[in-house]
Amino acid sequence: MRDMLSAALKASRADYTEIRIEEREASRVSFRGPELETASTVLDKGGIVRCLVRGGGWGVATFNDLTDISRRVEQAYEGARAIRGELIDLAEVPVSEDRVTVPLEQDFRGVPLTEKRRLAAGYNDILRTFDPAIIDTSTSYWDSFSRVTYANSEGTLVEEERPMVNVSVSAMARADGNVQRAFEGVSKVSGFGAVLGHEEMVREVAERAVALLKAPRVKGGRYTVVCNPKLAGVFAHEAFGHLSEADFVYANPQAQEMMVLGRRFGQDILNIVDDGSIPGLRGSHKYDDEGVPAGRSDLIKDGVLVGRLHSRETAAKMGERPTGNARATGYRYPPIVRMTNTYVDSGDTSFEDMIADVELGIYACDAFGGQTALENFSFSSAYAYMIREGRIEEMVRDVILAGNLFHTLMSIEAVGNDFEWADFGMCGKGQGGGLPVAIGSPHIRIRDVAIGGD
Repeated sequence: MRDMLSAALKASRADYTEIRIEEREASRVSFRGPELETASTVLDKGGIVRCLVRGGGWGVATFNDLTDISRRVEQAYEGARAIRGELIDLAEVPVSEDRVTVPLEQDFRGVPLTEKRRLAAGYNDILRTFDPAIIDTSTSYWDSFSRVTYANSEGTLVEEERPMVNVSVSAMARADGNVQRAFEGVSKVSGFGAVLGHEEMVREVAERAVALLKAPRVKGGRYTVVCNPKLAGVFAHEAFGHLSEADFVYANPQAQEMMVLGRRFGQDILNIVDDGSIPGLRGSHKYDDEGVPAGRSDLIKDGVLVGRLHSRETAAKMGERPTGNARATGYRYPPIVRMTNTYVDSGDTSFEDMIADVELGIYACDAFGGQTALENFSFSSAYAYMIREGRIEEMVRDVILAGNLFHTLMSIEAVGNDFEWADFGMCGKGQGGGLPVAIGSPHIRIRDVAIGGD
């Protein structure tokens, strides 16, 4: 492989050439209600070439036949020559040569599909038999082991293994025309053992779906809101993280006006970070899909915007450093700027102290869905509880948090000391499916939040 890539790069007539090859083994088992919907294994192999020529643009060629890469390089070169646009430069990065392996205890590739089916069926049966109010269930098991080889004409050549194993469960309950849903998942850069033994998590999902049927709708108004770590992490990713992706900022004048480095976004207690180098997390790689080493990028530090996320191209355009955030969902796509592991860093407030002086508030947990439009956002929590005189009281439902990002960030008045990583996270950005990411946060408290409801 190395000799083939070296020969193809040496023969290229482009000013810059890169080749990324991916070999993937994956399996999936999914149940919907009592029915087995999917039980499959996939072997996939292919690659992508990108070329740049002076005065041209990106030329791209994808392929599945690895025996004629030189021909694909020539096709990408001709595509680059045919484009006339603004000059594209790439920020300088160190040349890397590396091979990254990930040893797996109980490698899922050696586990029979029948055993994976048995695992998913067992979790699904817990949901289906928990309570007659549960009318539908969904349970999925999925694993993937990818080997990514990346080489470019500057001399970088890296090979990296990227394993992932997942299980997710969802229960839908109904009573008197009221339908509620609960869900949970586990995803690890690990072997098969990481998805074993989660029966209690599955029972909690079923219990929550049934409990939500009896929960009253929240009364709309303005409240002090305490977000649990999952919801706070989703907020940091969706409402703020995407605004930190430099390809969006560079192409959007309004975003450029908003996302000015040095602007104060929050109190001194607020710190938001993206870090693709933390071992074992869903968004971690030693190298991104441009061969750039992943690392920590402080986005908000002590309440002030101090950084953003870059590919080599956006870093050159904006005169900033590459951050190792060029990622692609697969070999069929060129890399674009994507988050990795985005989180609100720990503070020093205990959960007990965070709620102690709240006379009337909401404890909002997990995220069911949401939308953002520049600085405006709307999120639905998966479930929530009222806070009354410093105590967590009755469960409520249909809690929708809405507002302006900058006002909300400035309104964060406490950051917890109980940081957690969420075990499941996907990020979509128009490349044929989600990309694994991690989100994390401690509890946070936000004053004066608009809550939709009755």
